[in-house]
Amino acid sequence: MYQLYYYPNNASLAPHFLLHHMQQPYQLLLVDKKANVQKSPDYLRLNPAGRIPTLVVNDQPIFESAAICIHLCESHPEFGLIPPLGDAKRPLFFQWLAYLNNTLQAELMVRYYPHRHTDDESTIPNVIAAQDERIGDALAVINDQLAQHPYLLGEELSACDYFLFMLAEWCLPVKRSPLTFPHLAAYLQRLCGLPTIQAVCEIEGIDLAPLQISVAKA
Repeated sequence: MYQLYYYPNNASLAPHFLLHHMQQPYQLLLVDKKANVQKSPDYLRLNPAGRIPTLVVNDQPIFESAAICIHLCESHPEFGLIPPLGDAKRPLFFQWLAYLNNTLQAELMVRYYPHRHTDDESTIPNVIAAQDERIGDALAVINDQLAQHPYLLGEELSACDYFLFMLAEWCLPVKRSPLTFPHLAAYLQRLCGLPTIQAVCEIEGIDLAPLQISVAKA
């Protein structure tokens, strides 16, 4: 049985989606961020970075959400959430997952933790405003990709879509939110209808109502 160390609506959400989609037996283990448990000695032995998530597989801990997603996809290729070796879309899978992780998620982390990126508290509003623009620019690239395709890689759902859904939900408070992009907004509405999205969000207490819209706020 997989063990997923998680916190609701955290970076553990994408691996949680995958475990549910793949119908794998797994145990959810709450890491209480409010009590700073991710910095406890016991947790740091599993994940020396002190971040969430960690997946334990046969007593081996794996950390970093994107790495966990790749491992799960490659361990269970029968679910088709990663293109197989030799498929022309396989490099696109890694391209989009890297873009989501290294660009969109990285910009979100600066936006939500601006105090880590300045030693002058008076500049924090400027950091947030700048990040809102950078996040909007990243969402625009994704919106353009979705203009001609129902999913990031084309016609088939992949782990990249679950990862994007996680990040898009975090983007809702941003000035240029996902709902201001018509193709992205329609895409998110479709994904809200997936049984896995609905089930996992219910488990984690995530309200899907803000995403369940019929027309984007263009």
